[in-house]
Amino acid sequence: MTSPKPKVLLSWSSGKDCAWALHVLRRRSDLEVVGLLTTFNEAFDRVAMHAVRRELVEAQAAAVGLPLFPIMLPHPCSNEIYEERMRAAVAEAKANGVTHMAFGDLFLDDIREYRVRRLEGTGIEPLFPIWTTAEDTTDLARTMLAAGLGAVLTCVDPKQLSERFLGRSYDASLLADLPAGVDPCGERGEFHTFCFRSPEFKTEIPVTTGEAVERDGFWFLDLRPA
Repeated sequence: MTSPKPKVLLSWSSGKDCAWALHVLRRRSDLEVVGLLTTFNEAFDRVAMHAVRRELVEAQAAAVGLPLFPIMLPHPCSNEIYEERMRAAVAEAKANGVTHMAFGDLFLDDIREYRVRRLEGTGIEPLFPIWTTAEDTTDLARTMLAAGLGAVLTCVDPKQLSERFLGRSYDASLLADLPAGVDPCGERGEFHTFCFRSPEFKTEIPVTTGEAVERDGFWFLDLRPA
């Protein structure tokens, strides 16, 4: 009798990296992705940090054919509350047979170590399916684009990248225009994206752009379903 495949829950921010992580995971025959885990700001019903509307994330989940597991966070949210709600979500996932949690992190060791630490003793193992090096993110970006992935910049950190990049498509032209020192995948928080097309999406998710606002030291672009 064959043993059941490990069940993986994927941390889902709505951006290109988690979408690519799903593509990589689904090409493996030794595990099964069973859902997407997303943190939402309770006050605004948007993805924490990316500020993408919940209905767009629900459209992504429908496009990849996976259930969405939301974690609601207050605004503002202390680190204690964040960790408490994540612990509860992890415990519930474990009770439902999840064995691994996957993340779309690329090369920041401190982030990886934090995630490993938070899962210690929970019975759920961390997975980093697209882990690479800072030197290889240009190749990774080109690989994503060659596979047909499409995304738009929804958030920028103006200390690292001009707000003029808000709303731009994540494409070869953007990569060519990024200033020296900005990671091509935005891994140091220079920018965040919303993925509207992916090899895993059954349909593209059409969006229209709304207003841009500055909040908490970042610039955000409001995206709406088209």
